[in-house]
Amino acid sequence: MYDINRLTNSLHPLENKVLSVLNKHTNFFEIVKVTGLKDIEVMRALQWLQNKEIIALKEDVKELITLDSNGLNYLESGLPEKRFLESIESKKLNLDEIKDAAKLNQSEIGISLGVLKSKVAIQVDKDNKTNQLIVKITDQGKRLLNKESLEEIFLQKDFPLEFKSLNEEELFAYQNLKKRKNIIKTDIKKIRTAMLTELGKKIINRVVIGKSVVDRVTSSMLKDGSWKGKDFRGYDLKSDVPRIFGGKRHFVNKSIEYVKQIWTELGFKEMTGPILNTSFWNFDSLFVPQDHPAREMQDTFFIKSPHKGKIVDTKLMKKVKAMHEHGGKLDSTGWQYQWDEEEAKKNIMRTHTTILSAKTLAQLRKDDWPAKYFAVGKCFRNETLDWKHLFEFNQVEGIVVDPDANFRNHIGYLREFFRKLGFPHARFRPAYFPYTEMSLEIDVFHPIHKEWIELGGTGIFRPEVVEPLLGEAVPVLAWGPGFDRIIMDYYKIADMRELYKNDIKQLREMKAWLR
Repeated sequence: MYDINRLTNSLHPLENKVLSVLNKHTNFFEIVKVTGLKDIEVMRALQWLQNKEIIALKEDVKELITLDSNGLNYLESGLPEKRFLESIESKKLNLDEIKDAAKLNQSEIGISLGVLKSKVAIQVDKDNKTNQLIVKITDQGKRLLNKESLEEIFLQKDFPLEFKSLNEEELFAYQNLKKRKNIIKTDIKKIRTAMLTELGKKIINRVVIGKSVVDRVTSSMLKDGSWKGKDFRGYDLKSDVPRIFGGKRHFVNKSIEYVKQIWTELGFKEMTGPILNTSFWNFDSLFVPQDHPAREMQDTFFIKSPHKGKIVDTKLMKKVKAMHEHGGKLDSTGWQYQWDEEEAKKNIMRTHTTILSAKTLAQLRKDDWPAKYFAVGKCFRNETLDWKHLFEFNQVEGIVVDPDANFRNHIGYLREFFRKLGFPHARFRPAYFPYTEMSLEIDVFHPIHKEWIELGGTGIFRPEVVEPLLGEAVPVLAWGPGFDRIIMDYYKIADMRELYKNDIKQLREMKAWLR
């Protein structure tokens, strides 16, 4: 039960003003007009009154048709096809003459030709001397001049029109005009009406407009005693207040930040580098042959300008060239082909973050061993965009350079990483990658869906990769699983495109990454 006196006393001045007109006016726009309040003030007052169960708000959605810019123009000057016909009523003309006589632009000439030909209202011939199109009116066209078309009648309606109220002829005209530019437009409008509840009917008679009610006590009122005898408005502590959304980082960036924190805690240093690189670093330095399918256009974004870059370290280039052609100084046959320096100079968007591992290895000295590095970066593949593929994605990269490293160490690092991400169970399956041996696919067991999810590849760099870059074929543990699928799972996102759609509602509601 409500205390009506207390409730009435707590009403805001805006609520009082709106409530005083609800006996006669219930439509939102009428209330705005009668009270002289702003839209936002009326809407706020109605919501407050509804929260207090004084009114019930009803919302109807209507599809309303109104005239657009061309529609308003044609309402006064006539449709282009009618003016087109009028210009050739007494004689045939070419298109330029019609354009001037009917005061039509080129677009309207084209539209008029199409409309009138479909109605058999004109005949179009070609003048062999001038090579121009000549148009003359037909008998059907003359009949059309003497009556209004359905489209002309439609333009003279009292707008806005509710779409569902259209009869068959009006619907036909609407559909024809809708195909044309800026003649009519259709908008979805929400029509709100406010109805007094039983409680509201009891309160409305107690509302006194113009009554002086004090909202707050000021220091001056306390000093001069003017607060005495005043009517103070009671405060409704249960009233809804606007939610405040503070600024925060994008949830994808927060997720990346969390992953970086994991690797840092495990003693790894971060690798960074540009997304634009030569094919030498992206492919050749990783022992990917120059005829490998992954280097073709369907997988890789090649840069048009500048098409090629420079290979600064010529000494390293010669080592890589030798490794590809015959295996260099190792007991390896290489790929047995003629390596092409120009092919290696082609600029591309990086297809993986393993390029950062290659560059890091090339800069390490023996005194730097053992070393552990990681990267979380954006990569690019020439993929068809759909719910599970983007042409850009985030990859988690890691390497461990240690003469004493082995596969048990390798699996241990990855198990710990995925455990910290919330996947305590990981498994590894044999696989093939051009630059690792052994090579494995990584799966994690989803604790909710109870199924294994494939996340990417891992392995130990082949000696053919390590020896030219590092100068010695020591074990280098390497991994590079994709990260976007993990983000999607954590935030319950089904379509990968939602990661970057920048929906304000989604961004406000996304929680911070916390496992």
